[in-house]
Amino acid sequence: MLDAAIKTLSQIFSPPFRAILWKSIGLALVLLVIGGIAVHRGLIWLAGSGETWAENVLGPAAHTPLAILAWILSVAAGLGLILGSVFLMPVVTALVGSFFVDDVALEVERVHYPGEPVGSPLPFMRAMLEGAKTALLALAVYLLALASLLIAGAGVVIFFVATAYLLGREYFELAAMRYHPVRLAKMVRKRNRGTVFIAGLFIAAFVSIPIVNLATPLFAMALMVHIHKRVMATAGPSAGGW
Repeated sequence: MLDAAIKTLSQIFSPPFRAILWKSIGLALVLLVIGGIAVHRGLIWLAGSGETWAENVLGPAAHTPLAILAWILSVAAGLGLILGSVFLMPVVTALVGSFFVDDVALEVERVHYPGEPVGSPLPFMRAMLEGAKTALLALAVYLLALASLLIAGAGVVIFFVATAYLLGREYFELAAMRYHPVRLAKMVRKRNRGTVFIAGLFIAAFVSIPIVNLATPLFAMALMVHIHKRVMATAGPSAGGW
């Protein structure tokens, strides 16, 4: 397990992985900017509409106070969007990065398992579904992390356990789906839930590091490719009958 984590960390700084990381971060930034502009325009429109409605109800004398209030709300909304974007960046990166997991897996297979058959890329719709699930799981993890700041001791433990289970499960299944149908991939994960959970603890440690956690999809997928390979090697010839 430790050997797999070391191999993953050493490879994550390689040029092919850096290229994938920059692509996922760049696309995530574009989505955040587009979404932020749309939400900000919507909030400004709501503030303006609310100001007009309140002025009609309260009369012209309330125009100046309402205009000041609307301006304050618009500025607060803008600042809130900036802070929200910082918080959601790892989540959006997880969504976007999920569409590059096949590239990550292929690179790991090419470098570390050159003599073995490579996995099949996930179908586009399946990749979209798994990407959305991964993003929602990442959001749940970060909300748990936020809550853990308010709960001494126990909150940190909850964060690590939840992260290890949720993201460990998701990324192992993504790795397994390159070689098995969805149902069989889930069965392989369940039969090796202890191993998957322990590997998930490494993901939990990685995702808890600010800025570095932008590379979580790359680290998690690469690690789980190693884990899946070792699980199937241990299972031997009977693995195909699972």
